Amino acid sequence: MIKKILSSVREYKRDTILTPVYVIFESFLEILIPTLMAYLIDYGISKKNMTNVIWIGLALFISAIISLLVGVLAGRSAAIASSGFAKNLRHDMFCNVQKFSFSNIDKFSTGSIITRLTTDVTNVQNAYQMLIRLGIRAPIMIIFALIFSFRINAHLSLIFLVTIPVLGFGLWLIMSHVHPIFVRVFNTYDRLNNVVQENLLGIRVVKSYIREDHEDQKFAGISQRIFQDFSKAEKRLAFNMPLMQFCLYSSMLLLSWFGAKEIVASGNNPAAGLSTGDLAGLITYAMQILMSLMMLSMVFIMIIISNASTERIVAILNEESDLKNGENPVHTVKDGSITFEDVTFLYARKSDKPVLDKINLSIASGETVGILGGTGSSKSSLVQLIARLYDTVDGKVTVGGIDVRDYDLESLRNQVAMVLQKNIIFSGTIKENLRWGNENATDEEIIHACKLAQADGFIREFSDGYDTCIDEGGTNVSGGQKQRLCIARALLKNPKILILDDSTSAVDTKTDELIRQALKNDIPDTTKIIIAQRVASVKDADKIIVLNDGKINAIGTHDELLETSEIYREVYDSQNKGGVLHE
Repeated sequence: MIKKILSSVREYKRDTILTPVYVIFESFLEILIPTLMAYLIDYGISKKNMTNVIWIGLALFISAIISLLVGVLAGRSAAIASSGFAKNLRHDMFCNVQKFSFSNIDKFSTGSIITRLTTDVTNVQNAYQMLIRLGIRAPIMIIFALIFSFRINAHLSLIFLVTIPVLGFGLWLIMSHVHPIFVRVFNTYDRLNNVVQENLLGIRVVKSYIREDHEDQKFAGISQRIFQDFSKAEKRLAFNMPLMQFCLYSSMLLLSWFGAKEIVASGNNPAAGLSTGDLAGLITYAMQILMSLMMLSMVFIMIIISNASTERIVAILNEESDLKNGENPVHTVKDGSITFEDVTFLYARKSDKPVLDKINLSIASGETVGILGGTGSSKSSLVQLIARLYDTVDGKVTVGGIDVRDYDLESLRNQVAMVLQKNIIFSGTIKENLRWGNENATDEEIIHACKLAQADGFIREFSDGYDTCIDEGGTNVSGGQKQRLCIARALLKNPKILILDDSTSAVDTKTDELIRQALKNDIPDTTKIIIAQRVASVKDADKIIVLNDGKINAIGTHDELLETSEIYREVYDSQNKGGVLHE
């Protein structure tokens, strides 16, 4: 896990290495200062020797200035290293998410991925910065301080060997109780983000049903759980400071008590035993040792907090797409012919009931195929296998006579354009959105695609035309306009297969017919698959597939299905009751 996450340090290794180097030098100077102070007291002030006072004082001043400068350099390097590490970590996570198949994405909620990219990475960044600076400084300070303390007086320095284990055990006890709480908190953060995202996406529904109070209560409930967990964790962490102060003041009292006796016994003579300067140095070292332990405790607490975050981040980094290219992938799609051979599909392999069961189907290149069926009949699941958004559990799907699993994924999806059931328009201009289909498309190609999708008319009504900015989520265009933009975007790919997954449901029947006629006349060689709820949208298709409960119920033309398929006839009658289908 550690090796995986540290691979994101990359170009910031230099600053990561420089930080401990600066810290070690800074720590040595800070440890040297108490010894110089002891010399100043014993050999300068006590003996009223101004020459020693000046020279030792100058050495103290220079040491303090150099320590300050090195400390600034250490802080700068630590900030650069940790910020760069976090930047790379976010980039690596985001790039890996882009490689996920739909089944991989199904494992993580959107809110969870956002939390991991933001809060979790920030926790790891803070822990990393503390680790390479305070995590190095604290043990170095402890080691140096103990060496210098034992050099002054070995007997009194044994006090440290008593207080350090007491403090260390107390800190371990606190941390062992806090870690599970933070793990729980970050899982709750995922739910909080999901609630916020769901509420913002469905804000119109919330307001239309006057459910604001319900949403407030739901949000408040999750916020309260986070508050309770954090409060519980902070209450336990609050024992950290009293424990530290207890050890610090106990050490000071013991040093002062036994040190005073030794000073009296030596007559305050450094040559005969302990002196006032030595005691001052020991007290300073005691504070440095115990404050370093406090730093270590802060580092450990941050590591505990970030440990849960690290596990969640590594889960994203280690997740591998279950859709991969073969050893020698095919890069050219010959034509738009499609076959399904005994295809069985499940979203979760442990499910008892398949989503698609033993599907056998053949579609010739250039054909227009309609797919009709009730809600939950697996229409969308069927077409998603063509672009290999999911893999079959059994059987195979071929495009251009080749198994889709043998194609290079990018090459296959460049030739299979899908307008999904849920239309997504990104913020930016209309032209920028359309160029998602072909980033090198000319203005003429864009206009031509929009004319086919019946979008050119309403686009020109905007004051800025094709340069009109789309608000986030496409809120400044209607549902029908959004669908037509998505169709135009797909047409710009010039695909061999075009799949329209209920993507004209928000347009009127006249516009729907104009779109179908334009596609039929302008791209006759492209295989067109139209999933629809309206019979009128598929009645002119070369063949219509009726799906029911994940199985093919019937295949035929409009007239044939009216004679042979009870499901198709029921749908037709329900949509044309009291009138005649427009021919």
